[in-house]
Amino acid sequence: MNDDQLLRYSRHILVDEIGIEAQQRFLDAHVMIIGAGGLGAPAAMYLAAAGIGEITLVDGDSVDLTNLQRQIVHSTASVGEPKVESARNTLAALNPDVKVNMIAMRADPQWLTDHVPSATVVLDCTDNFVTRHAVNAACFAHGVPLVSGAALRFDGQISTFDFRSAESPCYACVFPPDEAFEEVACSTMGVFAPTVGIIGTMQAAEALRLIGGFGTTLQGRLMMLDSLCMEWNTMRIARQLDCPVCGSHAAK
Repeated sequence: MNDDQLLRYSRHILVDEIGIEAQQRFLDAHVMIIGAGGLGAPAAMYLAAAGIGEITLVDGDSVDLTNLQRQIVHSTASVGEPKVESARNTLAALNPDVKVNMIAMRADPQWLTDHVPSATVVLDCTDNFVTRHAVNAACFAHGVPLVSGAALRFDGQISTFDFRSAESPCYACVFPPDEAFEEVACSTMGVFAPTVGIIGTMQAAEALRLIGGFGTTLQGRLMMLDSLCMEWNTMRIARQLDCPVCGSHAAK
C-alpha cells in the first residue's frame, strides 16, 4: 500500500480484527456483483469504498426513473444509461483506485461458467430465480463463495454459501430449482427502500469477512428481516443429500 492508501483505509487498519493484512486482501480481491439494482447498489458502493481492488458489475438493464427510490448508485442524470455504466461512474468518483468491469448483459450459465472462476467472491443481487440458480450452480462448480440476498416489500433475506467448505449447503438446498413458486418483482409488489439497503450492505459485509478471513459469516444460516416491525429471524440450513446441485457431493 502507498501512503494515500494507508490514509484512505486507516479506519479499517486501526481495527484489530482487520489490520493491514486483511486490508491488503481487499486490495487484491475481485468481487463479482450480479445485478446493479437495489441490492447491488449499496453493496458495490461499500465494497469500492473499502478498497476491493476489482469489481465486476453484471446487469443488462438501463436506469429507469422508478429505480431511483432505492438504487442509490444511480442518479437522475443517469436515467436511460446502462446500469453498469452509471454504477461504474459513481464508483470511480467514490474510489478511483478500484478497477470496475462493466458487463451489460444478463448473466447466463455459459458466461458464468467462463467468468466465475476469476472471482474471489460472488454477490447474487438479482431479482429472479432462474439467474439465482445459475449463479449458485456456477459458484458451487468452481468453489467460489456466494453471498445471496433478496428483498421485496418489507421482507429481506441473506445467506452465505462458502463452497470452499465441504460442509456448506447451497442455494438449491434451501430453494429447490424444481419447486413451484410464483415469481414476483418490485415492479408489481413494491419494496421499502431501506430494506434493500440493509440487505445489500450486509452482503458487502459478508464479502469483506470472507475475503479478510475475520469474524463469522452466515454460512449455514438464513437471516430473514421484517423491516415493517424491524425483526430478524434466523433459520439454520444444512446441505441436503437430495439437492440436485450439491447433494451428490455431500459428506457421508
